Amino acid sequence: MHNHVIKFAPSILAADFARLGEQVAEAERAGADRIHVDVMDGHFVPNIAIGAPIVKSLRRVTQLPMETHLMISDPDSFLDEFAEAGSTSFLVHWEGNNNLHRTVQRIKNLGKRAGVHVHSDGRGSTSSGPHVQGRDHNAGRYR
Repeated sequence: MHNHVIKFAPSILAADFARLGEQVAEAERAGADRIHVDVMDGHFVPNIAIGAPIVKSLRRVTQLPMETHLMISDPDSFLDEFAEAGSTSFLVHWEGNNNLHRTVQRIKNLGKRAGVHVHSDGRGSTSSGPHVQGRDHNAGRYR
């Protein structure tokens, strides 16, 4: 029998942005394990949201780990900026990443945790994606 621990990582996209700091503090008091930050560039996914300045401002109101989900075309170009802003772990996509192993190794070299996010095939099953040495966890979600 496996003993899995469920972690709670609320996304700030669900927050009232006029009260973002307050709502992150509320999530922390409610037992959140980390704060999930969705970053979208308008290329990899159609929405545009959240940049490193938001991560930097959130770092001032919480000591929780900051999990940054990079839904962007070229995550390598933004790793340093988000790490400096206070991100403690990164989720990157294997779809469309030209060198996922390099991206994971860059994250690890920054002293951060690396996760690989995998979309489903549209029929309800998820692929585990390619095996990437060094990743700390996988995440999957239906499209």
